[in-house]
Amino acid sequence: MLLGDLPPAFLLGLAAVLGLLFGSFSNVVIYRLPRGENVAFPASHCTACNQPIAPYDNLPVLSFLLLRGRARCCKAKISWRYPVVELLGCLWALAVMRLLVLELPAEEPLWRAAALFVLYFALGLGLLCAIFIDLDYMILPDPLTLGGAALGLVTASLRGLGFVPALLGAAIGFGVVWLLFVEGYRRLRGYPGMGLGDAKLLLLTGAWFGWQGVLFALLAGSLLGTLLAIVVYVTRGQLPEPQGVIAEREELMAELASLEGPERAELEAELARDPLFAAPQTGLARARLAFGPFLSVATMAYALIGPELVTAYLQLGMS
Repeated sequence: MLLGDLPPAFLLGLAAVLGLLFGSFSNVVIYRLPRGENVAFPASHCTACNQPIAPYDNLPVLSFLLLRGRARCCKAKISWRYPVVELLGCLWALAVMRLLVLELPAEEPLWRAAALFVLYFALGLGLLCAIFIDLDYMILPDPLTLGGAALGLVTASLRGLGFVPALLGAAIGFGVVWLLFVEGYRRLRGYPGMGLGDAKLLLLTGAWFGWQGVLFALLAGSLLGTLLAIVVYVTRGQLPEPQGVIAEREELMAELASLEGPERAELEAELARDPLFAAPQTGLARARLAFGPFLSVATMAYALIGPELVTAYLQLGMS
């Protein structure tokens, strides 16, 4: 069976449904993964009262609208993030289908077109989860970054990149950030300029798109992050810390206060090595900014239209 045997409208409709469904699952990952909880079990339940959520109250976007943003069980407010993530999952699935799959020749075997859709769909969902987790906790979990990198390496040949360029890209992505912005910046300024999670995220980018993707993500992500940081700082006077980071620091402080002797000294030494444990300093130059979301957005953009953007930029520079 060939790709051209199925009408584009059917494929786009299927992509939209899958995007909504797996966008809903992404919400589970975003909530549970940073808390160390199993993302598969137990079944969906209210985070306020732990009551199971009925299937008819778990419909992507629609249930949020019908329930008017309140849980049926205890009337707790449902975060706006849930329908937003579901809609973003839908939009990503539609973009992958339209820009990557339907642009393939009609003679493309259906199995390969389906495999490419699944791979790039999974990549985008993983990066979507990374964006919201990093915004909440300023961490990038290894299952998303390293797991995504492994998927990129093992599927490199299927995607037309090749294993060696993928491996080289992954090494460059991790090495540039680790050498220059983690260790190098630490030796120069006394604290890292980027987190190790960012290095692992660029390792993922390199595994999927080679060194060109790494360069694009680093430059475009830096530009996006800098512009947003300036806008927020000018309009609000500071870059606010995520509530998840503040809550975790308060929990660690309470735990530290309850300890004595060697246990307290050991925890103090461990926390001293964590830049997020220290209270934030004033000033734009020392402000903390989750960089993972910008790298993720840039990587997603490169997946869809990156090579075309690079080609257009080079042609503009040569004209």
